[in-house]
Amino acid sequence: MSGAVRRIRDSRPAYAELQVTTNFSFLRGASSAEEFFATAALMGIDALAIADRNSLAGMVRAHEAAKTTGVRLVVGCRLDLSGNLPVLVYPTDLPAYSRLCRLLSLGKSRAGKGKCHLAWADLEEHRDGLIAVLLPGSADADCARQAERLAATFGDRAYLALTLFRRPGDRLRLHALSDLAAKAGVATVVTNDVLFHEPGRRILQDVVTAIRHNTTIDQLGFRRERHADRHLKPPQEMHRLFARYPEALARTVEIAERCRFSMDEIAYQYPEERDDPALTPQQTLERLTWEGAKDRYPDGLPDKVRASLVHELTLIGRLNYAPYFLTVNSIVRFARSRDILCQGRGSAANSAVCFVLGITAIDPARSDLLFERFVSEERREPPDIDVDFEHERREIVIQWIFETYGRDRAALCSTVIRYRTKGRCATSARRSACRRI
Repeated sequence: MSGAVRRIRDSRPAYAELQVTTNFSFLRGASSAEEFFATAALMGIDALAIADRNSLAGMVRAHEAAKTTGVRLVVGCRLDLSGNLPVLVYPTDLPAYSRLCRLLSLGKSRAGKGKCHLAWADLEEHRDGLIAVLLPGSADADCARQAERLAATFGDRAYLALTLFRRPGDRLRLHALSDLAAKAGVATVVTNDVLFHEPGRRILQDVVTAIRHNTTIDQLGFRRERHADRHLKPPQEMHRLFARYPEALARTVEIAERCRFSMDEIAYQYPEERDDPALTPQQTLERLTWEGAKDRYPDGLPDKVRASLVHELTLIGRLNYAPYFLTVNSIVRFARSRDILCQGRGSAANSAVCFVLGITAIDPARSDLLFERFVSEERREPPDIDVDFEHERREIVIQWIFETYGRDRAALCSTVIRYRTKGRCATSARRSACRRI
């Protein structure tokens, strides 16, 4: 970086946007995390806080976008509390992120599909390590009461948001909120309540809002989002708009700096699967592997397979993946004990260990397998063993997993479906290409 560019960046007003809603807030956000972070990089914004409604579902894509653009991700979430004003929360460390995940799981388990029911007491119980920002409407008595309660609960981790509503009396409202926060002992912080990354996306924002209200654009009326400029703004513009509140602007960076938690800190935590407490998971896997090898090859273990098993077990031990193999093995053993058809597939078929355990059916003695396609020390990615179960009896296996590992520790994964333009199927595209040739 040249000295001139460095001086320009150093003289730039400091600002971090702490309230960004992505398209993972279904039918509310109109831009993706990738679009937000790319735009923030161009504007010179150093940090973005993704705060989707009652959800952390978009955080992985946000994390990837942050790494691509160099704009730091602040992990956050907007909580819509029953009978209370909404609150933005940001975990400052890994334990706080875990508590936030448990809080959201609690709210979603109560409310059913697509909803979340949380009360203030729930947030209070999970407050450790969380920074909380109250999102007020007007500076009334109810807001004052909730601000005081926030201060009592979160101490120096409590803030009150100053956001322009683009309505008559906006400046007076901000002044009143600033006075209210001072009396309640809560620091103020600026947010822009962003819903889309650039002004032109307002049209799509109106479309998804109309869909949410089950109406047309023409009939949407005042149900449109409250103002048209809920897009990312550069730090210079935010400092111009909130020139009277320099301390609240500075606190955006302060909060971003306090939230040092990174998604890179998250690691797999595997269940305990040992039958013999005297053995480690790796020793247990090795015992089961050699026992399975005798069953698979009653006439003697081929040297080629023996070498593959030694190589794979060594790599599994080095990467500490033995507990995962043991869990998959337990599930497959249960299914086979009930005569439920099951078969491992995908890259796991490259594993001799999976074959002798009975997870897959590709004999390494008859094939040239490349285990590194499945588990690679260079990639450092956890293994992924896909197992298919017969459709009619799959529910038996699912219920066994819930009963064995606990319903609070086992769950069905969802597939994320996003709005996008309609495309031709691959077959149609190939036919068109052939016709052109």
